[in-house]
Amino acid sequence: MPPSAPTHKTIIAALRERCNPAVVVDVAKYFRSDPDGHSSDNRFLGVSIGGVFPLAKANMALPPSEIERLLESVYYEARLAAVSIMDFKARAKGAAQAERKALFELYLRRHDRINNWDLVDRAAPYVVGGYFSDKHRGALYKLAKSASPWERRTAIVATYFFIRADDTEDTFKLARLLVRDPHPLVQKAVGSWVREAGKRDETRLLAFLDDFAGSMPRTTLRYAVEKLPAAQRAKFMQRSG
Repeated sequence: MPPSAPTHKTIIAALRERCNPAVVVDVAKYFRSDPDGHSSDNRFLGVSIGGVFPLAKANMALPPSEIERLLESVYYEARLAAVSIMDFKARAKGAAQAERKALFELYLRRHDRINNWDLVDRAAPYVVGGYFSDKHRGALYKLAKSASPWERRTAIVATYFFIRADDTEDTFKLARLLVRDPHPLVQKAVGSWVREAGKRDETRLLAFLDDFAGSMPRTTLRYAVEKLPAAQRAKFMQRSG
């Protein structure tokens, strides 16, 4: 008989088989409890990141309705499996446009369950950024104005897909909207992504730093200048209050 189609229940059962209470502390460090986010309703099975990804890749056939059920789980590892499946599906060569659209819509509709920096970073570049590769990107600017720090982080992280294609315009535009963001995990994303965009377009990076080095959070600035020559790093860091 052919194997049964995967469901959210079979994946959670597989995660339970891999759980090790001894690694709960190591897994939990990836998840930040934050009163400004959605991170309070969280439990850990104790499955390492290296244990989740192969399971997700083996279950790429999971349909969006079952992925959503995984996202609804109280277990962090189940949500990590869900966004990993979404990422693998979005990366797949030959993925149908209808499927990419369904994944994108699921990501935005259930962003309340994509509620930590690593869950965002796992899926946003290909599920969100990849979807917008040939479309108007106004939705990213709406996300950048969201009250949720995870949605704001999605806005900038999604642009990694564009950066890989040497398209840095939206990265710097969104960074200008988010440059004084109060949340440390958005600050780190903004700094990291302008740094990566700057590897493709140093002129834009230096212009961005000239405009904002004296007013952006020091965390953002430190990440943004990380790969610049020492003298340039020192010049911009000296402007920081």
